[in-house]
Amino acid sequence: MAQQFRLPDIGEGLVEAEIVAWHVTVGDVVAVDQVIVEVETDKSLVDIPSPYAGTVLALGGNPGDVVEVGDVLIVIGAAGETVDATDSPAPVESVDLQQEAVSRADEVSGGSSARAMPAVRKAARERGIDLTTIHGTGPGGSITLGDLDQSTASSSSAATVAGDERVPMSRTRRAIAEHMQRSWSEIPHVTTLHEARADQLLAARTALASDSGVAVPIEALVIRAVLPVLDAHPRFNASIDGDDLVLHARRDIGVAVDTAEGLIVPVVRSADTHSAVELARLIAELAERAKNRRVAPDDLSGATFTITNIGAIGGGHGTPIIPLGTLAILSIGKAEPKPVVEKGEIVVGTVMPLSISYDHRAIDGAMGQRFMAAVIANLEDPSRFL
Repeated sequence: MAQQFRLPDIGEGLVEAEIVAWHVTVGDVVAVDQVIVEVETDKSLVDIPSPYAGTVLALGGNPGDVVEVGDVLIVIGAAGETVDATDSPAPVESVDLQQEAVSRADEVSGGSSARAMPAVRKAARERGIDLTTIHGTGPGGSITLGDLDQSTASSSSAATVAGDERVPMSRTRRAIAEHMQRSWSEIPHVTTLHEARADQLLAARTALASDSGVAVPIEALVIRAVLPVLDAHPRFNASIDGDDLVLHARRDIGVAVDTAEGLIVPVVRSADTHSAVELARLIAELAERAKNRRVAPDDLSGATFTITNIGAIGGGHGTPIIPLGTLAILSIGKAEPKPVVEKGEIVVGTVMPLSISYDHRAIDGAMGQRFMAAVIANLEDPSRFL
C-alpha cells in the first residue's frame, strides 16, 4: 500500500516551506532516511529524508512551489503501483495531490485570513503584495492570479510616477519582521545603557587566541562572563508561561549572526559546560552555517538568553529587541579608547558600550541594575570567569 509523506513541522512554529530541489523523481527507489528533497524555511535550507522505503509514485510539487505543513510532499509505494492524481482522495492508494492543493485554498494559510492557492501565495510574496488587502473574486472569495495582476496594475502607476521601487521581502526578512513586531507589541521593553572597561578583557582574548591557536570572538568571553550572573539572577534566564515564570536550568545562549538574508540567532547549547575556547569554536561553526543558510532548525530555537554584538560592525549602544520566549538580551558595542578616571587621574582606557533590554513584566529596574553591575565586574576582571 502506498504511503503519503506530508510536510512535517521541521522547525518551531513552521507553517510552510518552499521546495528548492528534488533529489528523487517518480520511479526512483528510495531507502529510509535517504534525502529526498531540499526545502527552504523562514531561516534555513533543510534536507528532508524519507521515512519510508519503496518506489516514488508521485511528487507533491515542483521546485518553487510553496507547501504547507500537512500537505502531501511525496507518495511512496511498491514498484508498479499506480497513483491517479485525478481521483478523489479516499484510500491512500489513490492520493489526489491536486484535490489536496485545492482543499488547502479554503484554509487559513500562514496566519492570514486570505484564501488563496499556494501558487497565488507564492506570486504575492514575489510581488510584495499583502493578500489580506486583496478582494478575492474566485470561488468562495478566494484570491486568483488575476486579482493579483489587477492589484499590481492599480498600484504600479503611482509607484512609477513617484519613482519608487517595490522590492518584495525575502522569506527570512518576513519572518524577522513578524517576530520583531510581535515582540515589540507583546513585551514591555526596558533598555538601559552601560559601559565597561575592556582593557583586561581584550588582553585575555589575545592571550587565549595565542595559546590555543583559535580565533576567540568577544561573544565567547561575554558568555563566560554572563553565565555566573545568570546563576545569581535567574530571571534573566527565564520565560513567561501564563501567570508563571519558568526559571530555566539550562544555559542555552543565542548568539546573533549578521547574514545576507538578515539577522539569524543560532543557539549555543549548554554554554555553561564549555570553556571560552570551546565556545569560540561552537560560535564560529554556528555562524558559518547561519551565513550559508545551513543551520539546523533545532539550532534556531530554545534560547534562554541572547547576546548580540553590534560592535563587530562598529556599533555602540543600541536598543535590542527581546527574542520571543525569553526575558532579556545583551548588546555589545565596539570597544574604543576613551578618557577615563583612574586613581584620580584622567587616562586613556578602552571602553566597551553595553545595552541590556529586559521584560519589565518580570524584571524591575533595580534587578536590571544589579545584573549589569555583576556583568561589568566580571568583564573588567576576566580572572573571575576564565
